[in-house]
Amino acid sequence: MQYLLLVYVDESMIEALPEGEYDRRMRHCLERADALQAEGALLGFQQLERPDTARSVRRREGRVSVVDGPFAETKEMLAGFNLVEADSLDDAVRMAQELPWAETGCIEVRAVRDVDAVRARVGARKRPAVA
Repeated sequence: MQYLLLVYVDESMIEALPEGEYDRRMRHCLERADALQAEGALLGFQQLERPDTARSVRRREGRVSVVDGPFAETKEMLAGFNLVEADSLDDAVRMAQELPWAETGCIEVRAVRDVDAVRARVGARKRPAVA
């Protein structure tokens, strides 16, 4: 059985970490992810860009609403995800508007972070894949 592990963080706590601690934790996280992938337990992972880069899309009675940020109504719940390739945030928002779930909930649009760039910045070497 597969499980999706959603990672939520408190940005103020991350910003309060001592110098270098974020990079140490991120390096550990990436190295642990590599180990879990080698074991076959981790099927894939991505990081998202900061919430202030997100858009939330709702469509009600034919009218589309696009607001800055990942703002879900308290009665809305995470029900799934779609990973798309888009040329821009606007293109991804257009795709989100076309999903029927924008009529009954909210589609949060967030850019996926380039994990290889993070890996290079924090000095985490990727383990070779096990054949």
